[in-house]
Amino acid sequence: MGLSGLEIYKQLPKTNCKECGMPTCLAFAMKLAAKQAELSACPYVSDAAKQALDAASAPPIRLVTVGVGDQKLEVGNETVMFRHDKTFYHAPGIFARVKDNQADAAAAAKTIADYKVERVGLQMAAAGVAVENASGDAATFAAAVQDVAQACDGALILLSKDPAAMAAALPAVADRKPLIYAADAENWQAMVELAKKHSCPLAVREAGSLSALASLAEQVTKAGVADIVLDPGARSAAANLAAFTQLRRLALRKNLRLVGYPLIGFPGEAAASAEEETAFAGQQVMKYGGFIVLDHFDPASIYALLTLRLNIYTDPQKPIQVKPEIYAFGEVDQNSPVLVTTNFSITYFSVAGEVEASGVPTYLIVSDAEGLSVLTAWAAGKFDAEKIAKTVKACGIADKVSHRYIVLPGYVSTLSGEVEEELPGWKALVGPREAVDISPYLRRTWPTIVGKR
Repeated sequence: MGLSGLEIYKQLPKTNCKECGMPTCLAFAMKLAAKQAELSACPYVSDAAKQALDAASAPPIRLVTVGVGDQKLEVGNETVMFRHDKTFYHAPGIFARVKDNQADAAAAAKTIADYKVERVGLQMAAAGVAVENASGDAATFAAAVQDVAQACDGALILLSKDPAAMAAALPAVADRKPLIYAADAENWQAMVELAKKHSCPLAVREAGSLSALASLAEQVTKAGVADIVLDPGARSAAANLAAFTQLRRLALRKNLRLVGYPLIGFPGEAAASAEEETAFAGQQVMKYGGFIVLDHFDPASIYALLTLRLNIYTDPQKPIQVKPEIYAFGEVDQNSPVLVTTNFSITYFSVAGEVEASGVPTYLIVSDAEGLSVLTAWAAGKFDAEKIAKTVKACGIADKVSHRYIVLPGYVSTLSGEVEEELPGWKALVGPREAVDISPYLRRTWPTIVGKR
């Protein structure tokens, strides 16, 4: 059983220096106990305390980094089996596979690298490319890896069981810190030497059993490689789900360090179609995949997986929010309509998209509702007449328009009278309930309102 926060606190220097990023040593101890921090963050901990706390402070699943700079991918450091227990911290990287013997490997890699999509204000993209030594030739593999690296600035996974081919390919891309895949019972010693020489993380594959996988991982760590990714070799959806779940449970519930590493999956190797691969990949997004390598790169499928990943890896206690302020759409003037909504990102972008589509220059006041949607915020008392009035007064909209009309979301129409009491001189109008109706409302209804002034 791990140490409690108070037990860890007794071993800390108690200087409250804040250099670890926490306000107090006690707060840092609580983070260590929750496996959300590493002891190395404390610059003043004694050697004796390090020895005593080393096992207690290490995260149950090691944080492994692939890639460098803005393109690096960090996977691991997870602390719970289920998202609703706390949150998931490091989203899996989605890779697309190219083969060294395909004529358009570099072009395919560039297509993958160029794919980017925006959702709720966030830029989403594939993590990078996995290059497979399908030819079996070391020189061909090395040339393909170099071509792909030039075409794609994302993270790289090098797929080859041949140490000679891996040794030929690594020098050109070692500074990109690619993931080496894979060490197995036959080649692990040679792969370990390559991983140590080039300071790259190493994937370990053992399809025999989880105990055999743990034993092989132990041999690799004892040989000097700490950054490991595990592949239990299970390829069917059912077998993969069982293996990934058991490994996660052993790491978190049983504190078995030998399997406390991120997992890699290849959903396309058992899928009968691209659609089946996407569904299987979705399972791995939800159930503990750290690196997911696809055989088919399709923008529609990637978008679905990236959206699913965003949903699963958003902290359920901290909804995605936008900054509360006035947003202007189009060439606004003193007659432009004034809408109000909450700062829940999906609400904001739904409303903003319809406002832009209307072509009517509009002001949108976003009220701080702690990231809750309109109805949820209203029910929680975080989007009421007093809060709306305070936001309107503070944002300075009265100086930007000559009228005194404010349009409320239709679902909180009962607030209109209270808003008018809180904002003397203003008229609270009830707008549409659904975002899709905002565009026709602005084009047809608003001109009649302005014309009656």
